[in-house]
Amino acid sequence: MTDATALAAAIADGRTSARAVMEATLAACKAQAALGAVVYHDMAMARDRAIAADALPQDQRGPFHGVPFLAKDLGAVAAGLPVAAGSAALRAKAERPLADGQLFEAFRNTGLLPFGLSATPPFGLALDSAPEGLPEARNPWNPALTPGGSSGGAAAAVAAGLVAIAHATDAAGSIRVPAACCGLVGLKPSRGATPAGPDFGNHLMGIASELVLARSVRDVVTAFNAVHRPLPPVAQAQPPRIGLALPKRCDASQNAAARAAADALADAGCVITELPAPDALGREAQEIARLILSVSLAEWMTALQIPDEALPPLAARVAAEGRALPATHLFATSRQLASLTDRACALFATLDAIVMPVLSSAPPAIGANAMAQTDPDAHFAGMERFAPNAALANVAGLCALALPFGRAQGLPLGVQLLGAPGADLALCQLAALIETRAPPLVYPGAIAGLPA
Repeated sequence: MTDATALAAAIADGRTSARAVMEATLAACKAQAALGAVVYHDMAMARDRAIAADALPQDQRGPFHGVPFLAKDLGAVAAGLPVAAGSAALRAKAERPLADGQLFEAFRNTGLLPFGLSATPPFGLALDSAPEGLPEARNPWNPALTPGGSSGGAAAAVAAGLVAIAHATDAAGSIRVPAACCGLVGLKPSRGATPAGPDFGNHLMGIASELVLARSVRDVVTAFNAVHRPLPPVAQAQPPRIGLALPKRCDASQNAAARAAADALADAGCVITELPAPDALGREAQEIARLILSVSLAEWMTALQIPDEALPPLAARVAAEGRALPATHLFATSRQLASLTDRACALFATLDAIVMPVLSSAPPAIGANAMAQTDPDAHFAGMERFAPNAALANVAGLCALALPFGRAQGLPLGVQLLGAPGADLALCQLAALIETRAPPLVYPGAIAGLPA
């Protein structure tokens, strides 16, 4: 398997070095700059960190020792990397943090070497990745198409082989959508499973989670084990009970991939039951997520004293919505969030996981989700059409994992598993059963620095 685990093994057994891998990574970033995946990197810092990694004694090395790592330009703080959230206004103010946040401290303890930032749309408000004032990130499988968003730069970088693994965040599908667009594995952890301090800048009332995008389930498991916080254990029945939900809004190829993944689980001994897609819950969750995102953006821009005229038109309208929202409405929404969480968790009273598509169709063309429009209703409705029910896992605090299963018209197809809060590792075990039975996937680019 060609993934971050394999790259770390090559460094550990002396077939290559952290310095050689970092040099290959920097060269790949330069050669594929047109991909738009990387918006910032510090070459001197990258080389210094790789040299220090090679000097570290063997008994102090983690499972990803020496592996280059991109932080997303939104979310947790990494020392030396000035996060701008895809915004020109924030980019002008961004400073290089002196220390890691809790998540990146845990990532660094695995041996990962953060050296740059991956592309995201302004404030993560789109399911594509077009940073303001910078080139839009492109899908390595077909550069005319989006890699998804808002972690699209991370997905493009991993699928193209610039890095083997990258940081990603998910507040309304932003890990799972790029994973599906680019043929990757991505886990949206359960609410509270991963650290968000000390600043809690991406808290978003509990709908946002952070972890990684990678090429294998084992990489995701290693990353999760390194950073997660204890949650109440979730027992899984034997054999596992799996629901299959196929939304009518998804096209034939997307639903066929989900059915094939369910067949793979049946082959592994799981019990499969078809059930209606949770569309009503999904639409309700999307509305709650939209409200939280609007209030968060309004508070964020007010705190930074950034006026609406310094924002993309759509972001300005979303922030205006947030400022206009009465506190009583926000409080009522918090009560609705709790109710929806309870109703969503009830889905798992007789099921251990639900299999369903991630996307309704293939990734759209570059520019299709441009934030130059000024109609938030149309924008958020389009997001929900493209990724049906994606926000359900976020608002309800569920764990949800996307992984590839097959191809259509030259593009990978993605499926997702949803699980109850705290069932993250059990979900990963089910994903591994699918992964071993999935058609092989040859990525557009080999991982930089991985020996052949």
